[in-house]
Amino acid sequence: MAVKIILTRTVPEDKVGAFLKLLVRLRTATMGQPGYIAGETLRRVDQPGEWVVISKWQRRYQWDQWALDPRRQAIQQEIEELLGSPTEIAVYEYE
Repeated sequence: MAVKIILTRTVPEDKVGAFLKLLVRLRTATMGQPGYIAGETLRRVDQPGEWVVISKWQRRYQWDQWALDPRRQAIQQEIEELLGSPTEIAVYEYE
């Protein structure tokens, strides 16, 4: 069953440029992963600093494997060090 992964981050305005560079690295690495379908990045209009990344995967286990991949974890670590706060991750299944 396909899943959507929703990652929410708070990004200070003075760190948006660096954040976007890391996001491009992460998205580039993600695109080659088995089961990855698509992704999008959204910036909330009424809540400055809130960013959401939504990715779609063919199967939950494929996302789980990518979430544990050392390449992904390294970039994720850079993002969290830059932002100074953890990423909220939620997994949703299609019904």
